[in-house]
Amino acid sequence: MAKKFVWGRAWHGRSYDLGRMTLPELWVAYLTYPAINLYVALALLAGAYAVLEARRGLEIAMPALAVLIVYPLVWYGLHRYVLHGRWLYRMRWSAGLWKRIHFDHHQDPHKLEVLFGDPLNTIPTMALITGPIGYALAGWTGAAAAFATALITTCVYEFFHCIQHLNYKPKNAFVQRLKRDHLLHHFHSETVNYGIVSFLPDKMLGTYHPNAKDCPKSPTVFNLGYDLDEAARFPWVMELTGAPPRDKPPGAMTEQRGRAA
Repeated sequence: MAKKFVWGRAWHGRSYDLGRMTLPELWVAYLTYPAINLYVALALLAGAYAVLEARRGLEIAMPALAVLIVYPLVWYGLHRYVLHGRWLYRMRWSAGLWKRIHFDHHQDPHKLEVLFGDPLNTIPTMALITGPIGYALAGWTGAAAAFATALITTCVYEFFHCIQHLNYKPKNAFVQRLKRDHLLHHFHSETVNYGIVSFLPDKMLGTYHPNAKDCPKSPTVFNLGYDLDEAARFPWVMELTGAPPRDKPPGAMTEQRGRAA
């Protein structure tokens, strides 16, 4: 069971439950989380290189703008077709990857350490996608600027993702909508609302639903289709988990624990 966060204590590898944390406690956990620290450090290095090498501001501005435009589309594609795809768990070599990058998060949506992406997966992905975009626009300077932009954008996404699962009602109406839309994805149907900060791709591709009445309740919202029958055929995720897949949240966790009141 996840332990309650201890105020004033930096991240020490414990398991924390966003459904039992306050906003100040989240800030401490977020700012001391190793992956976030790594993203910021790499962003500063890449950004510094871009600034020192740039001959004009457009060599930084254009790649950065391109990444900001592409990022929501790339996230949507990865989230819908890779993280929610049913092919990674069907191969022994990729089952552990799928478990870590998304299955664990849907099995326990408020568990903080599986909400954050694994840098071993996220950093190469960001570099491979944004590097060529930046290089095409402004050479190595543009590649560095694009990579730095992707890292900072990821930090922003991760924080809003935490807020969406935190036992906290945002004061801002826009953030309230982000929280509402994302919790529908976790507690009603995993086939809708793939966005985190931007749901524009969902709206463009017909997967956006602002309320539960618009779409039927999914029986696989917590196990992503990896049910007992699938686990019998492809046991590697279950073996790594040490338990059969759940079709509902653990313990007393309910949708309301993460929902804005």
